Amino acid sequence: MSRFHPLTVTNVQRDTRDSVVVTLQPQDVDAFRFIQGQYLTFRRAFDGQELRRSYSICAGLDDGPLRVGIKRVEGGAFSTWANTALKPGDVLEAMPPQGKFYTTLAPEEGRHYLMFAAGSGITPILSIIRTVLTREPKARMTLVYANRRIASIMFRGELEDLKDQYLSRLSVLHILGQDAQEIDLFTGRLDAAKLENLFTQWIDLTGVHTAFICGPEALMQTIAGSLRDHGLKDAQIKYELFGAAQPGRAAQRAVAASDAAGKTCALSVTLDGTTRKLDLPMDGTTVLEAALGANLDAPFSCTAGVCSTCRAKVLDGTAEMAVNHALEDYEVRAGYVLTCQCTPTSDTLVLSYDT
Repeated sequence: MSRFHPLTVTNVQRDTRDSVVVTLQPQDVDAFRFIQGQYLTFRRAFDGQELRRSYSICAGLDDGPLRVGIKRVEGGAFSTWANTALKPGDVLEAMPPQGKFYTTLAPEEGRHYLMFAAGSGITPILSIIRTVLTREPKARMTLVYANRRIASIMFRGELEDLKDQYLSRLSVLHILGQDAQEIDLFTGRLDAAKLENLFTQWIDLTGVHTAFICGPEALMQTIAGSLRDHGLKDAQIKYELFGAAQPGRAAQRAVAASDAAGKTCALSVTLDGTTRKLDLPMDGTTVLEAALGANLDAPFSCTAGVCSTCRAKVLDGTAEMAVNHALEDYEVRAGYVLTCQCTPTSDTLVLSYDT
């Protein structure tokens, strides 16, 4: 079965000057049933090179149509094309929904969720908000949303409508870097000092069940550090990276592993039920690069250790990852790796994408 599926674009709605909301109709509806907070990986050829980009679903589970938000990135081929040329009737290819940026719903509980988003990081957060508000009737949510200015706020009208509809359950705090607001605390950069003031003056962290953070890595680390300082445990903090993790332009195609000289690792890769044996140079070449160089249709998206699209399990041998922003500690202990960041540390390495 093909890993990518066709989706017909039914609507392209301008949200801000630099972002659009794209509504999609999959042919295989069952394959695109999603969990709130998940993303889709799209592929398209630009100047003869395949480009893969991931965009989060912004719809709630009960909203009906499948929607993604796409913000234009400077120099980004896919995001620029989507913002300038994509139109209803076009067909996109995408993998089924992926990602673990969510918690299991608990309709009987009265949880308090704390959400932090920066820029286009609001897209998966919006999916979570819309889903929780409808499926967890006792839950309440606090959103802290950072942008440069009012005009750059994605889904501004939708958030206002939700806040009006769920007055006692949804609180939205906008932090604007450049536009002045009536309360000084909400103006300027969202840094450690501002977070300290937020947690002592506006947001009671007592009773917070889960904190969701989606934005640039440096900001997420600052927020997570402040949350820990105020008593939250690592298990209560969930991340989704946005921004620099996905470069705009396509990378050079990997060279086949067998073409490299020097010491090699005997690599065995199982994908879609078929096992291939390759010689993987132990020169920093990743498992994913070797697989693609050998014309295997290995799954991948960001190639930056941010998503988990390229996840595989090591069955024999040892390997290490240069970067890991996607796998939980228990997954790493169980032998899972991100193949885009994975290099061998043994003479043989056996792994499977199917496990």
